[in-house]
Amino acid sequence: MNKIKGCIFDLDGVIVDTAKYHYLAWSSLAKELGIAFNEDDNERLKGVSRMESLNIILSLGNRKMTLEEKELLADKKNKKYVECIDKLKEEEILPGVKEFLQELRNEGIKISLGSASKNSRFILDKLALKNYFDCIIDGNKISKAKPDPEVFLAAVREMELKSEECVVFEDALAGVRAAHNGGMKVIGVGSEENLSEADIVIKGFEGISTDILSKL
Repeated sequence: MNKIKGCIFDLDGVIVDTAKYHYLAWSSLAKELGIAFNEDDNERLKGVSRMESLNIILSLGNRKMTLEEKELLADKKNKKYVECIDKLKEEEILPGVKEFLQELRNEGIKISLGSASKNSRFILDKLALKNYFDCIIDGNKISKAKPDPEVFLAAVREMELKSEECVVFEDALAGVRAAHNGGMKVIGVGSEENLSEADIVIKGFEGISTDILSKL
């Protein structure tokens, strides 16, 4: 029997490619602020909370703002992002994800979301995926950004498991480090180059079965 009893999934870039919508929203805000912002800069925002992402962008422009000003900007970015994801359809679930979730369900392995996104429930509703998850830990429940392991440790607690019984699926280096900091194994979803610290790296879920868990 496989010792893995729980799987924790990041959302953006793992289950659905909402990263492009984050980029559009942050780019729009950065342009408004007169701050140069490109796709390489956007890589630094992966797996990071909304406010910390804003701090990174402000640092690119060497800008200082009050907390109140930052909260207004973060809210403006979120409204732009929600406008984008409001058009999400089930067809935008990344290939193989739904089949993999169903296989985990069939095998009795618990499933949790572990994402910094405060819009995760809205997104899972749009994608008709919420019923696959035993628990949802997102930016509404946690305060510390990855690589702090808070989001994943909260998922472990809600699934009533131990860290060593869980594996995290992540597409960002900060997330990989957060999982390791919490004592969990990590399967990176993306490129070996960006996720070299993960225990295993897959390009995506297409053609992937739960057999991969036995390789950890």
